[in-house]
Amino acid sequence: MNMKLNQYLDYLVEWLKEEVKKANQKGVIIGISGGIDSAVVAAIAKRAFPEDYLTVWMPCKSSELDEKCKLELIEKLELKNVSVDLTNTFETISTALNESGIEQSKLALANTKARLRMSTLYSMAQTHNYLVLGTDNADEWHIGYFTKFGDGGVDLLPIVHLLKREVREAAKLLGVPDSIINRAPTASLWEDQTDESEIGFSYDLIDDYISGKEVNDEVKKRVDHLHKISEHKRTGAPMPKNIR
Repeated sequence: MNMKLNQYLDYLVEWLKEEVKKANQKGVIIGISGGIDSAVVAAIAKRAFPEDYLTVWMPCKSSELDEKCKLELIEKLELKNVSVDLTNTFETISTALNESGIEQSKLALANTKARLRMSTLYSMAQTHNYLVLGTDNADEWHIGYFTKFGDGGVDLLPIVHLLKREVREAAKLLGVPDSIINRAPTASLWEDQTDESEIGFSYDLIDDYISGKEVNDEVKKRVDHLHKISEHKRTGAPMPKNIR
């Protein structure tokens, strides 16, 4: 598997170079979170554009573990990085939204964080003539476990065909710190949030199902349901017929 995955990672490096060239841009930008998906994408990006890449850390009530893992990643992979603290910005927009008279839901405000981060990345990207890289893996993309126009609103999706277990294997090959590889996957939407507790079962089961292995009916129904209700996230905005 390692040999095949190594070859695929080499392909992704070349694919990024081609896509950036086609877009007439200079390089790529990635938001890092202290999680494994963004760590893998950052490592691939550096290989593709050693001089023209940038990672951006955007704390927004982020955890101490996020901070620790982020620092270890930057140090070990010697990543170019800037920080943009969005805590005050998030507080301001949250207050303004709630003062409208409509109290915002916990999930709506969590998704606002993701959209603030993407706005930040696109400003940085335009300043440098870079493309924004997404960090969604195959599991997340299939079940819609991403924020529409947040972490899902990107230019390129390099690891969208990698299962979660393949992302973990890629992380080992790319030298990502063990602290990141071994931590429970989290979108850091709120305190103590984990992906698998929110989804309802492990990424391993999703990996098995979308790769064609046998899983129980409960998993099948849940994954199929999530895939169906998130279809709008994976397609462009519907358009009516042209009157001309």
